Parts: sequence; structure tokens; C-alpha cells
Amino acid sequence: MHTVSLDDQRSRMGPASTIYALTDALGASDLALNYYEVAPGESTAYGYHSHAAQEEVFYVQSGELTFRTADDDVTVGAGELVRFGRGEFQRSRNTGAESAVVLAMGAPQDAGETVTRRECDECGGETVQGVELADEGDEVLVRCQACGEVTGRYE
Repeated sequence: MHTVSLDDQRSRMGPASTIYALTDALGASDLALNYYEVAPGESTAYGYHSHAAQEEVFYVQSGELTFRTADDDVTVGAGELVRFGRGEFQRSRNTGAESAVVLAMGAPQDAGETVTRRECDECGGETVQGVELADEGDEVLVRCQACGEVTGRYE
């Protein structure tokens, strides 16, 4: 058994104000687990994406998230959960007026190939993107795979 306190965690760089990667802290071997505090306008993901080998469950503890899906936008509020199957595209965004607290669980831990799509102004539409650490290590970059344009920066 492992227990951890959120107060002891360090937030990592990414698309939300606070991101605690809890998988290693808990010693989990078959499950990926992340805690998010998502301010209005922020997301839990770098783009509209899918994981080839992993299903994901999001529990919204407070606030709300709106998920873009292949069919429609779906809003999930406090006390609600949503599940996405392997290969299913989605992206969350906090469209509410207050911060959302969210726990994201993925199984198996290895997500397999992740495909991320974002708008690229240079290409004039949504393209496949890659996520990388900047050379200085001080920010995460999202880059269009077609033209090399940086479409997102996260500290």
C-alpha cells in the first residue's frame, strides 16, 4: 500500500494550472493517474487526441469540463465521470467560470501511440502535432508535424 499527499507533489508543466503526475508517487504499475486544477480556458490535454492502447476515465471533483468528441461536445460537472475508449479522440476544456478539479485515470499505464491534433495557422487547419520539451527545458512545445510551426507553449 502507498499513500501520498497532494501537498507533497510538484506540479509539472502543461496545459493546466496544476498537474500532479501521481502514477510513480503511488507506485502504480498498471494505471496512469493524474490530478489537475484547470482554470477557465485551460485543458487537461495539449490537443484533440487519442491513445491507441489506453482507455481514460475523468472524475470531475469540482467545476466542470467540456470535452470535444467525434460526435459532439459533452459537459461533465462536479461529481460526474466520463470514460473514453481506446482510440477515441477527445479534448477537455474548462468552459466554466471557476476552476475545475479533476482526477484522470488511464489503463493500461502504457497509452501506446498517442495522436494529437491542433489548429496550425501556417497550414490553415487542424494537423497532427508532436509534444516536446524545449531545448532550455523551461517549457513544453506543441509543434505541427507537417510544417514545424510551434502551435502551443506551456510553462
